[in-house]
Amino acid sequence: MKGLTIDQISVGQSASFAKTITETDVYMFAGVTGDFNPAHVNEEYAKDSMFKGRIAHGMLGASLISTVLAMQLPGPGTIYMKQDLKFLAPVRFNDTITATLTVKEVITEKNRVVLDCVVTNQDGTAVISGEAQVMAPK
Repeated sequence: MKGLTIDQISVGQSASFAKTITETDVYMFAGVTGDFNPAHVNEEYAKDSMFKGRIAHGMLGASLISTVLAMQLPGPGTIYMKQDLKFLAPVRFNDTITATLTVKEVITEKNRVVLDCVVTNQDGTAVISGEAQVMAPK
């Protein structure tokens, strides 16, 4: 399995990955990361929060960006170098979120690709936005 090389990538190219975020996903993410913030794992606490219920970890949603980079664009062999993120809206349990990445810039001489990143929910609401920079596979 091999990803796209710098010569196979062009501005405007895009790829997406969608996943429904379940309660199990949130608890597994909490276990892996050690982030047991009650906003994610304690319904009694979360129902009195600004979100009126539990929400998924922001970085769980953002991890779908990594999935697109690693598996599709550029794909296997990609080296993640930089990521800027804005968390715009909560991801709730059972939301289906889609990470879409679009090539913004190709820096051939440095083997770098800059991508616009947006994660939306099933209603088309942007929940995360940002920009990634990666090194394309050789």
